[in-house]
Amino acid sequence: MKYIVLDRDGVINEDSDAYIKSPEEFIPIPGSLEAITRLNKADYKIIVSTNQSGIARHYFTEATLEKMHEKLNNLLANQGGELEEIYYCPHGPDDDCDCRKPKPGMLNQIISKFTIAPAELIVIGDSLRDLQSALAVGAQPVLVETGKGQKTKLAIKTLPELAGTPVYKDLSTAVDAILNNE
Repeated sequence: MKYIVLDRDGVINEDSDAYIKSPEEFIPIPGSLEAITRLNKADYKIIVSTNQSGIARHYFTEATLEKMHEKLNNLLANQGGELEEIYYCPHGPDDDCDCRKPKPGMLNQIISKFTIAPAELIVIGDSLRDLQSALAVGAQPVLVETGKGQKTKLAIKTLPELAGTPVYKDLSTAVDAILNNE
């Protein structure tokens, strides 16, 4: 079985510095749902791993987050795609948790539950913390330029540990590369 872990905001859906706080604000990036569906059809299992500190900040509740994820799953189902599971960290930056990226807690849970060899796991994100969490578990980081990706692209140029990280315009372009390199 092949697995890919995706960050949510800025990779699958539009990001906002004011947070995505409702299903109405959850707007897919053009081509992202189709890209997930193409991965599904190529026998990839897709898992989402996302920091959602808006819960800790009281911008929205876990029930609202579930509604956002229900919308995502319904939109994907309409495309013929699906997610294996969604992991999220509800904690704020000052909470002492091991799941908030860049810490590797969520990825460690995923690796353990699905019995994935870390070196075979691809983690696609738009932020430095996504890439750092991938490195922390020995997974393959991939950067997309959507969301915070442009800013992150500049930052990784100064970090030797992220040298050689593949960078793509968006999730659809990253998926093209993944499927063409099989």
